[in-house]
Amino acid sequence: MSRVLITRPQPDADAFVSICETAGLTAVVAPVMSVRFLHDWTLPQGTAALAFTSSNGVRAFAHGSAERELPVFCVGDATEEAARQSGFKRTASADGDVNSLAALIADNAAAIQGELVHIAGTKLAGDLSALLDEKGVPASRLFAYEATAVTSLPNVAAAAIEDNDPLCVALFSPRTARIFLDLTAAANLNEALTTCRAVCLSAAVAEMTRQVDWRRIDVANARSNAAMIDAIKLHT
Repeated sequence: MSRVLITRPQPDADAFVSICETAGLTAVVAPVMSVRFLHDWTLPQGTAALAFTSSNGVRAFAHGSAERELPVFCVGDATEEAARQSGFKRTASADGDVNSLAALIADNAAAIQGELVHIAGTKLAGDLSALLDEKGVPASRLFAYEATAVTSLPNVAAAAIEDNDPLCVALFSPRTARIFLDLTAAANLNEALTTCRAVCLSAAVAEMTRQVDWRRIDVANARSNAAMIDAIKLHT
């Protein structure tokens, strides 16, 4: 049974564990970031729509606001599912990156009738507000959560990397990949990664991993959990 090292923060890590187990994979959970909701924010008056670039943004917003009637635009299917589970009914999903999200919003700008607010973390993977400004769509940003890197590689991750059994490292964002490799370098384990596979959600994630000589680097053919599972199982 193939092992998968899951580096994403909770609760997304446990959600992916369930998917891995259903696919017959053994999951090793070692988040390299922790998420903290911020509380010193208020949704601006006159907000006409929301944009979410992560499930963490959905959860942080739902924790801090009872608003569920606004239309929401989500970066991908997993984020849209999180929005629906949180009680939003008017949802739309892009193709998994900030550029496709900006295009989706611009295509629907006539129906927004006011300013869109991007519910974001304090570390941004892409500047949605700037992209929308270029397209003439009024938008602002609200920081609702903070994702902080752990200070050292989790022991369970170090043990999995040093083990002789095949290991896939699942990486879902460029920032996660960078943090993971910084931690493995600090633990003198980057050479040990030559026996491991990196399985990446996107080409941007894969690019961040190339500083290490992995056994191989694979990229999912879509930005989804299902595509990640397919990529993991492809060479097991």
